Amino acid sequence: MLRNRSRRRVIIGCGGLAVGLVLLLAGGLYVLQRFYDGEVRRVAGALPTAGGRPSSSGRGENWLLIGSDRRADMPSMGARADTIMLVHLSGRGDRVSVIAIPRDGWVPVPGHGPTKINAAFAYGGPSLLIRAVEQLTRVRVDHYAALDFGGFVKMTDALGGVDVTVTKTTHDPMHDRTWQAGRHHLDGVEALDFVRQRWNLPGGDLDRIKRQQAFLHALAAKALDTRNPIKIDRFVRAATRSATVDDSVTAGTLRGLAHRLLRTSLMEYLTAPVDRTAERDGQSVVLLDDEGVRELFTAVREDRVGDYVSRNGAANTVDSVR
Repeated sequence: MLRNRSRRRVIIGCGGLAVGLVLLLAGGLYVLQRFYDGEVRRVAGALPTAGGRPSSSGRGENWLLIGSDRRADMPSMGARADTIMLVHLSGRGDRVSVIAIPRDGWVPVPGHGPTKINAAFAYGGPSLLIRAVEQLTRVRVDHYAALDFGGFVKMTDALGGVDVTVTKTTHDPMHDRTWQAGRHHLDGVEALDFVRQRWNLPGGDLDRIKRQQAFLHALAAKALDTRNPIKIDRFVRAATRSATVDDSVTAGTLRGLAHRLLRTSLMEYLTAPVDRTAERDGQSVVLLDDEGVRELFTAVREDRVGDYVSRNGAANTVDSVR
């Protein structure tokens, strides 16, 4: 059934970005005050230096954004990339496409053979993850940004929480939390449990992605709607103190990013096409739809995501989720 539902389809809504939209929003906000620039951590060597990388198409800009379970005192290697998304900013400046890559996607990782794509981050940090994503997509990554979960909680609390709607009552045995059908106001800890659940959800990690999409939509909307300067300051401080970017990202880079977002007429959210779930090496994995992946990321390289969406689009609501 998953094959029939997911083959060659793109999911559009406010979402396969998990923390990606918040990172973009935070990048746009913090350049309003130079003070915030010193709050962002920069990591040397995040972008691969070895040969064999895809060449730049010169059509737009691509960021790899991840959400990680890495704490502030942990090194990159050893942590897993909980959420992975490729963000394409169109060359015309009128469109931003946020594409989620399922963390359990079974793909070749340089030097490690076929494995889950999020394992690349554990094996070799951002550089190896970027190489794996580039090998999968043939899209060159221009910049890298990550957000740890501690900041995720603080950002939510800084805004006074957010609201989400659950369509059916479900119990999460991992966090011993039952989500009743209906509307929920989430504080930071509750939000973290909400976006981490995949047990007892019909689509497992794919439904988990939808929860992340719905939450980030709510968080971004709340941040954009907030007029309280104290809340805004707390939110931006939490975001920038939890963010890590590659060392080629300057204040000017983020200023340009902010300007692009302000003039963008369309922000769309997609999930890389999925074939089916399967078992490999005793673990549950997600097999991607090779043909659909090629079509999608060819459209990214050629800056024609709009054409791809017109042919394959299937709306994914963020107003309510399982």
